[in-house]
Amino acid sequence: MPSDTILLVMDMINDLVHPDGAGAKTYVVKCGERNVYENTRLAIRKAREAGTMVGYVRVGFSPDYRECPPNSPVFSRARDNGLFKLGGWGTEVFEDFAPQPGDADIIKHRVSPFYGTALLPLLSAKGIRRLVLSGVSTNGVVQAAAREGHDRDFECVVLEDCCAGATDEEHEYALAGLRRFAGIATSSSVSL
Repeated sequence: MPSDTILLVMDMINDLVHPDGAGAKTYVVKCGERNVYENTRLAIRKAREAGTMVGYVRVGFSPDYRECPPNSPVFSRARDNGLFKLGGWGTEVFEDFAPQPGDADIIKHRVSPFYGTALLPLLSAKGIRRLVLSGVSTNGVVQAAAREGHDRDFECVVLEDCCAGATDEEHEYALAGLRRFAGIATSSSVSL
């Protein structure tokens, strides 16, 4: 019987988590301090060994940034700095977590992986009922996925050791709030 679980690896793209990316001074540092790279590789390996679907969620915009909201505090500087441009190196998944054939690839233009994306139809078509969530940032895409996933009646599990915020405070604050909506686990403790 196919698994009703998907591991979502969210916004682990070169612009944010590659040592040469724009996030080198924030997310790369925090991911290194929290061992997020190794923990995420472990979670992906466990999912693949268990036959659990792996999905990648990537933030990105057309080269002319037509989907980029000009007044967003989160995305307003993307256009000015050439970040999150689809078709370029920056929006590719960081090589340590390389997708394999058959993995889901979800492109988003906002914080939430559900808003305006193909995620919900994919989950429905595959009979997914449980979301295991990882990525950057904890207080951005991970928090949005857990809250919206909860409200769409999915069981949500956040892999706290596979997430990072721009600061330790952002990460911890997000986790504190998410405990009402999702289970909190680690890459070594989660059942996939």
